[in-house]
Amino acid sequence: MSAKFLFPLLLVCFSFKVISQDKPCTKEEIIESYCSSDKFHKAHTLVSSKKLEEAYVLINQLLDEADTNNDSQLRIYSLLLEADLHYQNKSFQKSLATYMKCLNSIQLNQDIKFYTLLNIGFINAFGLSDYEKGVDYFLRAQNLITDESCLTKKTLLYSALGHVNMISGKYSDSENYYLESLNLNLSNNQINEVAGIYNNLGNLYFEQYQDQKAKTFFLKALNTFKIKDSTNINLRQQFNYNLFAVNEALGNYKEAIGYLEKSNTLRDSIWNRDKVWEIADLSKKIALDKKENELRVLEAENKAKEAQRNAVFASALVLLALLGVSIYFYREKVKTNKIITSQNEELDKLNATKDKLFSIVSHDLRSSVNALKSSNRALVNNLETKNIEKLDELLNTNSSIVNGAYNLLDNLLNWAMLQTKQTYFHIEEHRLFTLVEHVVFNYQGLFAEKEIKFQNSVSKKDKILADQESLKIIIRNLMDNAIKFSQAKDSISVYSQVEDENYIQLVIEDSGLGMSETKRLELLKETSLLSKKENENIIGTGLGIQLCKSMIKKNNGKFSIESQLGKGTKMIVSLPKASENG
Repeated sequence: MSAKFLFPLLLVCFSFKVISQDKPCTKEEIIESYCSSDKFHKAHTLVSSKKLEEAYVLINQLLDEADTNNDSQLRIYSLLLEADLHYQNKSFQKSLATYMKCLNSIQLNQDIKFYTLLNIGFINAFGLSDYEKGVDYFLRAQNLITDESCLTKKTLLYSALGHVNMISGKYSDSENYYLESLNLNLSNNQINEVAGIYNNLGNLYFEQYQDQKAKTFFLKALNTFKIKDSTNINLRQQFNYNLFAVNEALGNYKEAIGYLEKSNTLRDSIWNRDKVWEIADLSKKIALDKKENELRVLEAENKAKEAQRNAVFASALVLLALLGVSIYFYREKVKTNKIITSQNEELDKLNATKDKLFSIVSHDLRSSVNALKSSNRALVNNLETKNIEKLDELLNTNSSIVNGAYNLLDNLLNWAMLQTKQTYFHIEEHRLFTLVEHVVFNYQGLFAEKEIKFQNSVSKKDKILADQESLKIIIRNLMDNAIKFSQAKDSISVYSQVEDENYIQLVIEDSGLGMSETKRLELLKETSLLSKKENENIIGTGLGIQLCKSMIKKNNGKFSIESQLGKGTKMIVSLPKASENG
């Protein structure tokens, strides 16, 4: 027999409440009672409402504040929020690692320690399917239970132990824990919970071929409800179906058919109830949609006008950027001619590079502008036909085109400012891990879209001396290249290693297309501004790598490349080590 009719347990994220308590008892109540600041309260609210990206930023700020102020309590409660965030994001290993940090804290109170052990047990047992380790942590949590412990803690723990022992085939232990939970809920008149445990006991006996005993508990589950109404119709439908299954196994076919008919009738009632609600909602939605469609048309018209303005603005920026680059190279040429005529050969090389830059940038920008014009033409046509869905698609396309052009201009302007010495550099001490984490957080969507496996293994102890903003630009460009030259399901890893007593190496390694030795040496040349692309299907000017080289030099660093064609590439940035690491 199978436990396929197992009634689902109420074991989710420990927000389960049995009865109201005189003092905070559930994990959510304990965290809410702490709320040391508006920022913490906002972070807690964002995690609870599943706005994980916004919550992640605030949690990092709270952890920084805790480290700065040596506030151990703020650190513990912030780690709890971070662990819950990773759990909701199904990043079980990250959630587990964060809970372990909480568990290792010296000033952990008994309530938080109990829920931390319980969460670790849940992740191991039901997230990672490591039942033995899950039971071990549940038992450690059980050691913290006393006679004064609130009902919520006891019922959560015993239900979890009952469930994991049944899955593991330890039926006697499972039965004992279910009965413990049953007695607690009976003493506090928790009707729905009592019915659920009766049903779980029925499934436990059904799993052991004790069909008559299973039938008894399925009947108890059904008869728990003195009042049969819409509040328990879903449970009653499940229990009737379980009684059909066990009677069928016992050979009581007439009785089994009766329960099946009741189950189907309740299922139809649930369906009809849901349909009535759906029809009512649909009527409201139709009325709202009519108004919303009118607003969407107006909004689409405004977006179309805004897109046209953005196109003109982008074109103006392109012209200004090209003008700025032209002025820079012209001044360099005049200065070189004044200093010495023998540098004409070098000047010719710079002019050739400039022409190549104009050619590549103009080609890429012209392609973007032409694509934008074509998309706008289609957008206007669809606007006339009021094809709202197509309008949204075209506007998203326009946004992608403009973002691509903006990134190109951003690199171009940063490069031009660097060459004209207009960039302000402030070298100071930074933690390398924090800077990398801030940059790569924005790439999570790209990693998921391209199915790239990413790992950040930068040591949290490493401190470097660098300008923060320019280092972020360097990391961003190297990450862009790693993603650009990686195929679907490739891997990218970022890690640090000590080069010598004066430098720390930041390594960005991918398993993508790689490059030839000739290409590698060409990119490392000091005089090379732009280089020919080996893969013509990949868009790029080569300006980003040159911008990185210039900014690394300004940060008193070193740059090197290791690569094999078809096997991947390592981009290595060596940065001055701070006086003290750790």
